[in-house]
Amino acid sequence: QVQLVESGGGLVQAGGSLSLSCAASRSLRSIDTMGWYREAPGKQREFVAISISGGIATYAGSVKGRFTMSRDNAGNTMYLQMNSLKPEDTAVYYCNAYSDSVWSWGQGTQVTVSS
Repeated sequence: QVQLVESGGGLVQAGGSLSLSCAASRSLRSIDTMGWYREAPGKQREFVAISISGGIATYAGSVKGRFTMSRDNAGNTMYLQMNSLKPEDTAVYYCNAYSDSVWSWGQGTQVTVSS
């Protein structure tokens, strides 16, 4: 099972940007699928973005055009660049990975967008 650690969350005004990182315990070359999810207060965890086999990322409609997911396949870090942030983007953001038939999750990082 791979260990994941998110970082980069914080407080930002609406319209601003944040960049999240997800550091894995081993090279991303050995990890097939990686993704980002978020969980807002009182809501279920929801899909944000996913990259399968290091291919082009797929995004939720609510973030498409504003968020960009990238993977450093030569290293061990995945990123989520978030632009034009909205108050409804406020949530705890989690990265996950599927490897060796197991899904792994990080501990999450809080993103708060003020209006």
